Amino acid sequence: MKWVDTLDIAIELSEKHTDVDPQYVRFTDLHRWVTELDGFDDDPNKSNEKILEAIQLAWIDEAE
Repeated sequence: MKWVDTLDIAIELSEKHTDVDPQYVRFTDLHRWVTELDGFDDDPNKSNEKILEAIQLAWIDEAE
């Protein structure tokens, strides 16, 4: 997965962190969790606030 795969990342996060409400996740934690996902193989330094926000919003949608 790459940073641009926001929906795939959101699905993986929702399956891995079932007890977490994604709207309250700090971007620092979100960044770490994404880079720790199995199958994530992008440069950790290529993320930015816009990408993390897109992942968070997709995760919120997935959780509903």
